[in-house]
Amino acid sequence: MEYKILPEQFDNNQFNENAQHPLQSWEWGEVRKQTGIQVVRIGEFEQNTLQAVFTMTIHKIPRTSFEIGYIPRSVLPSDKLLTFLSNYGKENRLLFIKIEPYDTGSIKSQIPNLKRSPHPLFPVWTQILDLTPTEDTLLSNMKSKTRYNIRYAMRKGVIVREQSDDQGFEVFADLYFKTTSRQEYRGHDRSYHQIVWNGLKNKYAKILIAYNNYIPLAAYELFIFKDRLYYPYGGSSAEHRDLMGSNLLMWEAIKLGKKLGAKTFDMWGSLPQNYDRNGKWSGFTRFKEGYGTQFVPFVGSYDLVINPILYRIYNIAYAIRNRLI
Repeated sequence: MEYKILPEQFDNNQFNENAQHPLQSWEWGEVRKQTGIQVVRIGEFEQNTLQAVFTMTIHKIPRTSFEIGYIPRSVLPSDKLLTFLSNYGKENRLLFIKIEPYDTGSIKSQIPNLKRSPHPLFPVWTQILDLTPTEDTLLSNMKSKTRYNIRYAMRKGVIVREQSDDQGFEVFADLYFKTTSRQEYRGHDRSYHQIVWNGLKNKYAKILIAYNNYIPLAAYELFIFKDRLYYPYGGSSAEHRDLMGSNLLMWEAIKLGKKLGAKTFDMWGSLPQNYDRNGKWSGFTRFKEGYGTQFVPFVGSYDLVINPILYRIYNIAYAIRNRLI
């Protein structure tokens, strides 16, 4: 295997053929560049044939000359890739490179400076729904309460529309930021989400909105990449929650995934299978579980440490900052 930094003029179709997740797609790299983040694309070659790709974003550490690399949702890295990344990090003053593969296996690495990350960005667990059964079978596999809520929403006049246009995005964004404010969730700002939408709207991103009497109740921004549907972002109104609009919305998302040819639906993140039923995010996890999903653990988050001393200091400062916020 040989690893190379890919040029800006590289064939983006060839790149996407070897990407396995929307966050590894060529378009996602372009989105991140629009947000002011440096993007490094790495190709894995065997006898000059591209086998895998790794989109790495570079993030500045405030008030220092050091930076952090981040490779989300790639294939499992080989030791040869980790050595390549380590050399790149030393040459470019990276403190460490965080790697969060989209894989349920394990990293069996001999690289001593690869450490389990104390600050993962993605949860280890997600929930995945097999979309290949018929709609009737999918309904029968749901929890009875979920199935009841879907039919209740329909009886109450809730309808779901796909609005994968700029107007639909505005409705989604309004509900999304109202939801993050209610939940006191610290996420990206509206400008970031606008850039994501602009970059993916004609290819991977879809908007679904649940309405009752033209009043938006809930909205999702979904990603479709190859044969998999993803649910990264959702928002809902604090009003009319009794109409169960979110339940019908998720069912329509499942049906849309099937229509688009997706074989699986990744809910993007979840508490573990044995989660505390009264803990934080338990309601969100239980909501997803109602659709007959399977709990799936990923390999987790790892840091390839370039500067061990400053890495320790960084983690201490990170922990203190999180406690103060």
